[in-house]
Amino acid sequence: MQKTIHTQQQQRLCELLIEARQKANLTQIQVVERLGRPQSFVAKCEGGERRLDVIEFLAVAEALGVEPGSILAALVRE
Repeated sequence: MQKTIHTQQQQRLCELLIEARQKANLTQIQVVERLGRPQSFVAKCEGGERRLDVIEFLAVAEALGVEPGSILAALVRE
């Protein structure tokens, strides 16, 4: 297993989070306001510069209004 943020699965997770945000008609600013984090947090996560830990992933999914399991299921299916 690679220990890098530059894996194909990590890139796909970023894409799924972007798709979920766009489907919810949210801007990055609206997401960070819900999270109480700086705008760079979402930008780095979506851009693949930063990995999310499990707790952060759950918070982001909640801010996006999506079921965390649906994102993970999509990632596993591919």
